[in-house]
Amino acid sequence: MAATIYDIDLDKNPANYQPLTPLAFLERAASVHPDRIAIVHGPLKRSYRDFYARARRLASALAQRGIGRGDTVSVMLPNTPAMLECHYGVPMTGAVLNTLNTRLDAKILAFSLEHSEAKVLITDREFSATIKAALAQSSRKPLVIDYDDPEFTGAGERLGALEYEDFLDGGDPDFVWSPPQDEWDAIALNYTSGTTGDPKGVVYHHRGAYLLAMGNILTAAMGQHPVYLWTLPMFHCNGWCFPWSLSLVAGTHVCLRAVRAKPMYDALADHKVTHLCGAPIVMSALLNAPASERRPLPHTVKFMTAAAPPPEAVLAAMKAAGFDVTHLYGLTEVYGPAVVNEWHQDWDALAPGEYAAKKARQGVRYPVLEALDVLDPVTMQPVPADGQTLGEVMFRGNVVMKGYLKNPAGTAKAFEGGWFHSGDLGVKYPDGYVQLKDRSKDIIISGGENISSIEVEDALYKHPAIQAAAVVAMPDEKWGETPCAFVELKPDQSVSAEDIVAWCRQNLASYKCPRTVIFTELPKTSTGKIQKFQLREMARTLKAAG
Repeated sequence: MAATIYDIDLDKNPANYQPLTPLAFLERAASVHPDRIAIVHGPLKRSYRDFYARARRLASALAQRGIGRGDTVSVMLPNTPAMLECHYGVPMTGAVLNTLNTRLDAKILAFSLEHSEAKVLITDREFSATIKAALAQSSRKPLVIDYDDPEFTGAGERLGALEYEDFLDGGDPDFVWSPPQDEWDAIALNYTSGTTGDPKGVVYHHRGAYLLAMGNILTAAMGQHPVYLWTLPMFHCNGWCFPWSLSLVAGTHVCLRAVRAKPMYDALADHKVTHLCGAPIVMSALLNAPASERRPLPHTVKFMTAAAPPPEAVLAAMKAAGFDVTHLYGLTEVYGPAVVNEWHQDWDALAPGEYAAKKARQGVRYPVLEALDVLDPVTMQPVPADGQTLGEVMFRGNVVMKGYLKNPAGTAKAFEGGWFHSGDLGVKYPDGYVQLKDRSKDIIISGGENISSIEVEDALYKHPAIQAAAVVAMPDEKWGETPCAFVELKPDQSVSAEDIVAWCRQNLASYKCPRTVIFTELPKTSTGKIQKFQLREMARTLKAAG
């Protein structure tokens, strides 16, 4: 590329170029709003001045132990102040934060500690039994630091020689931390669920974390000083980058160890919460809470939800309860949510069915994502924008992961053709909005016809007795596969399988209706997503036994 007049004597220098990092958000908040409450946890209220000082203490204490650029610090923590401090203190040393899923078993955790080459492990006493077993199965011998949260009253032992507060006491609150040398440096490592083999280690960089945090502020319409309730696990995609977003607007983090209806309603009312995020299970907990646990909301609360599209009935109930629901979509590989159902005001006047249809779409790209499209995975050409032609949803931009740690083949496959392949199937509408139809592995092919499990689930959710539903393929000698519905009923509700099938026939083409209905409590991940791989195995087992 030939040089132009704009390429001569106009180079980068420290005055006009600094690597982007979300760590600077906390430094600014502590400088501009030092007395603002940053963290609430039970009776604890901590200012931004103290939040920043404690993050620097953590960075200093880690640095004294030799932790630096490229080292992995793993943490097994619920949504607590320590977890927030780790999001800043760990990368302030140049190290990489690996937040472990608190619901996983010892074998998977041992794999993560081994694969990430963890040098330090900070662990909450609640999870000591699992972590003890994981450490026994791993050849890694990280420095173990126990976190003894005053809000945890259960049992659990200390596994290391150091307690978190004692460790921080040895750190310098004025520690001079340095931004990353390169904004491409890794800031976090997140492991995927690993339902079909070993988990993949998704690597985030400072630039992406900075941009996604900014995108959250714009997408969630967060003005200055929002109050955010932590119902989304911070171990999940680093809490969708909201631990960094809140510092940008000097907001308040309201911590919550466990997602239950009464503590949620108490926090919403007592702290005047403005925003929260979560999977559909969080909505379910709020909507199905008994009257004795509910409290009036002080104002309309913005609720960002991901995973499956919220069913029409759930959206209506949330709106009636005082929540403004925004539907997001993303994956671990794109820092959490990178697609939003950006709402147009004139859609408010639509008839209920049309309104719900608009609400159920995943939407358009985040302001900080460069490209989103639905492509034919073979030709890599965009599918027609007709709302019907299936293709694979793909991403391109600065909020796409660096790649999979120590997995060049997996990284190459994910980025084939210059796009990140999500593995999700969807359609694109004439207005550019994307709607998921299924994971590629969740499409049910019955008698040569493609059946979207999401479409069948949507019909099931409209039934007044159904609390949760999931549809998977059941092997069938005649049709190849048929839809099998797993249904979880609301408390004190009773309905037969025949009633469920009859209901579906009123709402779906006959070939799409479940041939089998099973009543059970649905298996869910720690983030509330229904574990369809377990249900597929159950369907295969039931068919073989039948």
